[in-house]
Amino acid sequence: MQTDPVCGMEVDEKDALIAVRGGRKNFFCSNECRDEFLKNKS
Repeated sequence: MQTDPVCGMEVDEKDALIAVRGGRKNFFCSNECRDEFLKNKS
């Protein structure tokens, strides 16, 4: 299990959406959370 960095929800890696930043995989529960993460470049 991984934690969505936007909403804090626990997500299963095999079902999660993924975005890579700084060589690190980030796992998301939804398109909305992934989009919010990608929008905020900090």
